Amino acid sequence: MFDAGAELKRKYGADKVFDFSLGNPDLPPPPAAKAAMHAIADTLSEPRALGYVGNAGWMPFREAVAERLAAEQRVPALRASHVVASCGAAGAMTSFFRAVLNPGDEVICPAPYFVEYASYCGHFGGKLVPVPSKKPSFDLDLDAIAAAITDRTRVILFNSPNNPTGCIYPAETIDALAALVADKNASRERPIFMLSDEPYRFLAYDGAVVPPVLCRSPYAVVLGSFSKNLSMAGERVGYLVANPDMPDVEKLIAAVTITTRTLGFVNAPIVGQRLAKAILGEGVDLDIYSRRRRMMLQVLDGAGLEYAVPQGAFYVFPATPGGDDVAFVNYLLSQNILAVPGSGFGCKGYMRLSFSVENDVIERSAEAFKKAVASFRA
Repeated sequence: MFDAGAELKRKYGADKVFDFSLGNPDLPPPPAAKAAMHAIADTLSEPRALGYVGNAGWMPFREAVAERLAAEQRVPALRASHVVASCGAAGAMTSFFRAVLNPGDEVICPAPYFVEYASYCGHFGGKLVPVPSKKPSFDLDLDAIAAAITDRTRVILFNSPNNPTGCIYPAETIDALAALVADKNASRERPIFMLSDEPYRFLAYDGAVVPPVLCRSPYAVVLGSFSKNLSMAGERVGYLVANPDMPDVEKLIAAVTITTRTLGFVNAPIVGQRLAKAILGEGVDLDIYSRRRRMMLQVLDGAGLEYAVPQGAFYVFPATPGGDDVAFVNYLLSQNILAVPGSGFGCKGYMRLSFSVENDVIERSAEAFKKAVASFRA
């Protein structure tokens, strides 16, 4: 989709192309980032200012993350020793899977899901087991998840607010999932982990609350990053944090620390860690995303497309006319609209649109969407 967008823009001009394919934040970092970068630059004359740090991360960064998440996740006992700095949430997930998966182990994941999850676990012989979510809300289908658990299940992975749907799983759903994991783990030698991928935690609409996960199970592990909330995706800084009450939590943290090294990450970028620590309490302007969501939904309404209103993140996942998402997304290219087929997220018959784009792109796309939907249906 990235290459197709570049080709369309070259051929027709960027102002005639409507690219909703990528979740690439276009907002600048918070204003405090500039002063923080100058302060970092002032330290560059010091020995090893940009040198290696411990594989688990720069300790002041880990301490700051632990303090913040202790409150956010309602786990007062959380300390820096329970945190591993990572090369984004993706690096954290990859290191975690390398640490806990044996070949043939299974990772249950509600569908739709982020397209690269299968690769992250598959690198180490793991198998992603998608379980369809409830429609039209896209809430977890707990009965289906319970039925999918086998002796090889090692992880239940979920993402809230969800990419691609924008769904936020309610507290009662997470409680029920934690109870299910506790029941299954009571008779297992190798426990099932609850793995919560939370890069969009900061972005919820209309007063919605993203429930904390870490406090709900001793086997909970939370991943996060600063790619979206601080608009520093290219710096590749994230974290993994484990519940302090987990049996052998020190062993898990040690394992993820060494896999961070041996996978070649070595340590998360030091400039990014220092920058994230300096502006940890800041954030991008959420009102901008809220306005864009409203504009995007108006465009979809005008085109007659059906969707579940996204509660968080910056995506919407409408149903595609006729049910063939690949055919419809290809047809949208005739109107210079780029979207991503739902099939890539394990959910046919839908498409993902990212509204992390400029306001005028959304506004100008309205007629193109109307024309494309009407002519496709005809």
